[in-house]
Amino acid sequence: MRLVFMGTPAFVVPVLDALVNAPDVQVAGVYAPPDRPGGRGRRAEISPIKSYALEKGLALFQPSSLRTAESQEELAAIGPEVIVVAAYGKLLPVQVLELPRHGCLNLHPSLLPLHRGPSPVSTAILEGDTVSGTTLMLLDRGMDTGPIIAQQQYHLSGSETAETLTADLFQLGTSLLLEKLNDWVGGRLTAKPQEEAEATTTRKLERADGQANWTLPAAVLERKRRAFTPWPGLFTHWQEKVLKLLDVVALPAEAAETAKPSWQPGQVLPLGISDVPVGIATTRGILGLKTVQMEGRRAVAAAEFLMGYPQFLDARL
Repeated sequence: MRLVFMGTPAFVVPVLDALVNAPDVQVAGVYAPPDRPGGRGRRAEISPIKSYALEKGLALFQPSSLRTAESQEELAAIGPEVIVVAAYGKLLPVQVLELPRHGCLNLHPSLLPLHRGPSPVSTAILEGDTVSGTTLMLLDRGMDTGPIIAQQQYHLSGSETAETLTADLFQLGTSLLLEKLNDWVGGRLTAKPQEEAEATTTRKLERADGQANWTLPAAVLERKRRAFTPWPGLFTHWQEKVLKLLDVVALPAEAAETAKPSWQPGQVLPLGISDVPVGIATTRGILGLKTVQMEGRRAVAAAEFLMGYPQFLDARL
C-alpha cells in the first residue's frame, strides 16, 4: 500500500521505522513540521522525524500549514492510500482527511475516549491511573474524537515518568498498527464510534504546572514529578533561584526527625534515611528529595547538595 506518515518527536520514530521495513508498505512521503529556532544560538533545529527521513532518503515535506490549496495539491500528488499520523501536532483539515481512500489513521497514547487532547500520558500519571494503553483510530474533524479501530491496554507500575511511558505506549502502538493495518486497508475491520458520555479531555501543559504547591499531599507531588518529566519538571524556589526536584519519594510523616506538630507546609526537614537525607513537609506526608539541581548548577544527590548548602535545612519554601 502507498502510505504517507506524519509525525514529529523521537518517540514516534520507531513507528515510521516499522512502516519503512514492513512488507507491502511503501512510505511515499514523510511530513514533519518546519524547522524551528532553538537552543542558545537560536539555530534552526530539525525534528527527529525529519532526521530519520533524511537518513533513509525518504521524500520529505514540511509545509507550515495543510490548509492551503498548494499543500493539499502537493499531498494529493503523492497519491497516498492511507495516511498514518503519530504526534504530528496539527489538526488535519477535512480536505486532507478525505484525500486517502482508507482515511487518516492516528495512534493516540490513551484508551480513548479517556484523555483526549494534548497531554494524555501526563494526565494518566497525575490522576494515578493503573491502566493506560494505545488507541488506533480513524481521524475526523474533532480532537481525538474519531471512531476506534483497535486498542491495547498497558498496566502501569507506578514508577513511570511521562517520558518513559510515552515511549512505551508508542512502542505498543507500533505493534498494534502493524497488526491491524492490512486488515483495515483490506476492509476486514470496522471502526466503532467512541462513547461520548465517557470522554475526558486533557489540556496543554504550562511551565507553571511544575511549581511545587506544598499544600498538596506528598503523593500528589510525587506523581507530578513523574508526570512532568521531562517538562516542565517539578521545581520550587530557594534563595531567589529555581531548585529542580529531579527525583523524589513520598514518605509518611514518621520519616521526619522533627515532631509533626511543629511543621509548616514547605518546611525543610532532616530525615534519617541515607539516600533521602532531607524532605519537604506537606499537608499530608513528606516529599523526600533524592536528586536536585540548583539553577545554574549540575544535578546532584540530595546529600551532596546539603554539603554545599547546609543552610537549606533551615529553609521554608
